[in-house]
Amino acid sequence: MIELIVLDVDGTLTDGKIIYTNSGDELKAFDVADGLAIATWSKKLGKKVAIITGRTSKIVEKRASDLQIEYLYQNIHNKDEVLTEILKKEGLSWNQVAAIGDDLNDFKMLKKVGLSFTPSNGTHYLKDFVDVICKNSGGNGAIREMIEYIVKKDNIEQEFINSWL
Repeated sequence: MIELIVLDVDGTLTDGKIIYTNSGDELKAFDVADGLAIATWSKKLGKKVAIITGRTSKIVEKRASDLQIEYLYQNIHNKDEVLTEILKKEGLSWNQVAAIGDDLNDFKMLKKVGLSFTPSNGTHYLKDFVDVICKNSGGNGAIREMIEYIVKKDNIEQEFINSWL
């Protein structure tokens, strides 16, 4: 059973575009359906969520805070090393982890987890070995699709749905 989901940001939680204003502010767009699924996973089902990303962004800090995501690691170049530490802290095995990533910096982590995903717009290098290629693209419901796949696979779909009824 999956107890922890690990999310990349650019290209998974977002569409991968980074927009800068004339004043140098960075803009990102997040999908509300992804956020609701993440909140249901963690708050209603009592499961864990981690964001591990290669970039650093105040916007990602804000999104993680809004969703009350317990683990946020930014500017990480070795994601599986950080995930190893989280697993030790939580007393979990790699088989209890699902992760989603879209590019080569996610490769090693995705090879180790129990269930791996990439959005439809993920690189073909990941599509060659991940367990699930989402129909949705990053920033457009791929995270929601991932979570719905997991709750169905782990036979907790009704609990997921009932948590809002």
